[in-house]
Amino acid sequence: METVSAIIATRNRPEMLAEAITAVMEQSYAGTIEVLVVFDQSVPDHSVERRTASRSVRVLTNTHRPGLAGARNTGIEAAVGTFVAFCDDDDVWLPHKVAAQVALLAQRPNAQFATCDISVQYNNELHLRPLGLDSISFSELLRDRHTELHPSTFFMRRRAVVEGFGMVSEEVPGGFGEDYEFLLRAARSAPIVHVPQPLTMVRWGNQSFFFQRWQTMSDGLSWILAKYPEFEGVPAGSARIRGQLAFANAALGHRGAALRWAVSATQRNPLELRVPLALAMMCGLMTPERIMASLHKRGRGI
Repeated sequence: METVSAIIATRNRPEMLAEAITAVMEQSYAGTIEVLVVFDQSVPDHSVERRTASRSVRVLTNTHRPGLAGARNTGIEAAVGTFVAFCDDDDVWLPHKVAAQVALLAQRPNAQFATCDISVQYNNELHLRPLGLDSISFSELLRDRHTELHPSTFFMRRRAVVEGFGMVSEEVPGGFGEDYEFLLRAARSAPIVHVPQPLTMVRWGNQSFFFQRWQTMSDGLSWILAKYPEFEGVPAGSARIRGQLAFANAALGHRGAALRWAVSATQRNPLELRVPLALAMMCGLMTPERIMASLHKRGRGI
């Protein structure tokens, strides 16, 4: 059976990291799994290293640009597996995730990239997030980010990454949206296939390194919008990102920029729901914290 390399980028979350490692080590997959724990901007803890007959944990230090993208690329370069997969250090794989994704890629030999449904844990409540699709094309990803396609579900043929659509971009400002850009680039090469089962538990909350970092969100999304002119051929997708930019700038108190993004979003899709939320913040009717808390209680994001 093929070897799988699970890459866990981590920074200063030892308790959650231990849970993430254990979940990978306890996968039902009968083949070999190596866990590559990449310490980013933090002191590596070699005490997590261990080995069994078919499982191993190896500690690495990020040798690329600081941040998630660089840490994941460090892991990809060091991986020996036929497949590489990402798991954030605050998320948990369910026991059959690897087996299901290996089986799906075996059934779809032309596919390069697999994902799965997620459940979202927020304030001790669990919300199931079914995607409702068995494959995702480039045009579909332009239209909708599909937050169900979380990085902790990413499962890829290593050769397709290294010799095909490429490594994770380390150029995205602040690293915000690097996972979306990675999906877009992969889907442009070949449709992404999907396991319609919630096989990853994603934990949302204040532990996220992007929690309410509005300027980082604005910078990253502006970069992606400029990088992919194809958005202009998909009005709903272009409006979605512009609506997010309106929201982020309203949260920052940048009223002029927020209004410009809100107008451009509405021109492309009058029904873009992020626009009224941005306008409500600009008028002082709601705070970004209140809106985000309400969305997260439903297992949703902006």
